Amino acid sequence: MEVKIRSPKQQDYDRFSNIMDQVQLLHVGWRPDVYKPATPLITKEMFEEILKGDNWYVAEADGKVVGVLELIIYHIENPSQVTRDILFISSMAVDQEYRGKGIGHQFFEKVKQIKEENGYDSIELQVNVKNKMAYEMYKNYGFTEKTINMELK
Repeated sequence: MEVKIRSPKQQDYDRFSNIMDQVQLLHVGWRPDVYKPATPLITKEMFEEILKGDNWYVAEADGKVVGVLELIIYHIENPSQVTRDILFISSMAVDQEYRGKGIGHQFFEKVKQIKEENGYDSIELQVNVKNKMAYEMYKNYGFTEKTINMELK
């Protein structure tokens, strides 16, 4: 299967929105105390703003959008830490029909390319502890645990 990673276009809204809704429902299932159903998660107005930026990407396969990626750049500079520029994967979502078919790895290759082209120091992300499939994918791709978030209710 050939996968193309590209910037989103106006005509991608329905697929883009559907994929983000799928992932939101997973989060609701894992943490209903934190997440709530929101359909659409990405409104048309929000999508218009996304199209103006350059930090969102889509994966296209079989002539349709099958994945969504959002990147954020964090510049860390303070007295207690080494100055760094981090490429942060804020969202990575793959259509349920295409999970486990290498779309995430294609996104990682794009992220690595962006990191190298811009000289960022590292790539980081967060993963829900209950999202075992994503955790294993990230681990297999070489990500290591950096911090562990904990809570007390």
